[in-house]
Amino acid sequence: MQSEAKGFFASLFDLSFSSLITTKIIKVMYVITLALIGLAYLAFTLSAFSADPGAGALVLFIVGPLIALFYIVYARVFLEIVIALFRIMESNVEMAGLMRSQSQPVAISPKPSLPPTPPAAV
Repeated sequence: MQSEAKGFFASLFDLSFSSLITTKIIKVMYVITLALIGLAYLAFTLSAFSADPGAGALVLFIVGPLIALFYIVYARVFLEIVIALFRIMESNVEMAGLMRSQSQPVAISPKPSLPPTPPAAV
C-alpha cells in the first residue's frame, strides 16, 4: 500500500490501519491451524480409545483422518479467500494511486461570450 514496507510490530501498532499485517502472518495462521487440528485429532482418538478399543481403531484409521482432512481443506480455503480479498484491496489501492499520479489537472476555461444580439425590428 505504501512505498516503504513497515515491519511487523510497526504494522501491528499502526492506528491508522494504513499497513496491514494479515498478508504478513497468513502462513503462521495456517501452521497454527494445522497444529490445532492435529491436537484435536489426537484428543479425539485418545477419547475414542478410552471408550472402546474398536472405536479407537475406527477413529484412528478412518473417521479421524477424514474429519481432519475436511477441516484442513476448510481452513485452507478460508485463508485463501482472506488473502485474496486483501490482495484485491492492495491492488485497488495501487491502481488508484497510479490513476491519481497520471491524471493531469484540467484548466477550466471561461465560456466564450456571445456577441450581443441587436433588437428585433418591428
